[in-house]
Parts: sequence; C-alpha cells; structure tokens
Amino acid sequence: MNVVLKRKVAFALSMGVVTTGLISFALLALNLGFSQEFLSTWLRSWGVGYVIVIPAILLIGPRLQARIDRFIV
Repeated sequence: MNVVLKRKVAFALSMGVVTTGLISFALLALNLGFSQEFLSTWLRSWGVGYVIVIPAILLIGPRLQARIDRFIV
C-alpha cells in the first residue's frame, strides 16, 4: 500500500471516529439526556455508527471525490 493510500485510509478512520463520536454524543444528549445509562448507551451507539460509517467512507468517498474533482477545476 503506497503512502498516499495509507494517508487516505488513516484520514477516513480518524474522521469516522471524530464525526460518529460527536454526532452520537449530541443526539443522545438531546434525546436521552445525561442519565445513568448515558455513557454505556453512547459507547454502544458510537460503535454502531462507526461500523456503518467507515465502509461508507471507504466505498463512497473515492467516487464522490472523483465527481467533485470533475466539477471543480
């Protein structure tokens, strides 16, 4: 695996952690509030979100990037 591809994968994984963590935290805080179960529910929600988002980023990301590259010169 070349360096450029490694960087793209590392970026996708990092952004997946950050975005799924922030979004799941915010939505759970709004919908459930800070109850006794907040931390365990948040970690479970975060994990599910991460498992869904990472393949989507890795599969959809390159196609979306190619389309954007065609439109923005």
